[in-house]
Amino acid sequence: MTASSTHPAVRFEAIVKRYGGRAVVDGVDLDIAQGEFFALLGANGAGKTTLISMLAGLTRASGGRVQVLGRDVATDPIATRRLLGVVPQELVFDPFFTVRETLRLQSGYFGLGKNDAWIDELLHHLGLASQAEQNTRTLSGGMKRRVMVAQALVHRPPVIVLDEPTAGVDVELRQSLWAFITGLNHQGHTVLLTTHYLEEAQALCSRIGMLKLGRLVALDSTHALLSRFASTQMLFRVATGILPAELAARCKPEGHRIVCVVRDAAEVEHILAALRAAGCVVDELEVRRADLEDAFMQVMNGSEHVAERVRQAA
Repeated sequence: MTASSTHPAVRFEAIVKRYGGRAVVDGVDLDIAQGEFFALLGANGAGKTTLISMLAGLTRASGGRVQVLGRDVATDPIATRRLLGVVPQELVFDPFFTVRETLRLQSGYFGLGKNDAWIDELLHHLGLASQAEQNTRTLSGGMKRRVMVAQALVHRPPVIVLDEPTAGVDVELRQSLWAFITGLNHQGHTVLLTTHYLEEAQALCSRIGMLKLGRLVALDSTHALLSRFASTQMLFRVATGILPAELAARCKPEGHRIVCVVRDAAEVEHILAALRAAGCVVDELEVRRADLEDAFMQVMNGSEHVAERVRQAA
């Protein structure tokens, strides 16, 4: 099935999901463009997995509409399943088949009778070639995670959804997985990622959305989010002396050090001069550029709509 260039890869339109009287997803509007590598971030309970469950057709929305490449998930579930490859958080596997048999069966679900060449490629790229004839129940947790990724990709879906794919897995898998997924993204596959490893989102994703209590509170390019919320920080430790009042008002403690937001090198020198004038002896100093984790914490600790929503690119 070919993708239409006129539709976003994924569209959440005024999505609401209620359990009892509580909305776990509350009016989310979000388009993910074709070919995008997009991160959906949020604390536990923010609604990320619920959104993905609605996208995958596992949960029905209480209100709104979910589309995949222009196809409605609720009214055209068979078509949308073919367009999606979803790797869930939970380890789900059939203990009665080998790795290769599992992937052949998954291929059969999509009517792919001759898929061994692609299966071999998946086994190679995901480090499963030596386990191909091994029963899945004998695999380690990390290897089972690799099999789940291979299952999600066995029909070459144009939209790949990864829900915490590297949670609790080894560094080798993380590196090989991202190398492979990035290659697929460069070939035109859309990737939607949720992760608690914010350094992964910062390194891989061109655009980021942040959920808080079921609402989309930040949506922008990774670069713009970092520019808006992350800033240069000066971290220092005072061995002797008392911090001057003007600095105490603008700085905050972080462990045994003090953190102060600065604009440039001249401001760093100004702070150091103020410390010297106050008789403070600084025995530790670091200047760093804040990262996505800093931006994430600022958004999560701010008001519910701290970030201005940005309209999707056409």
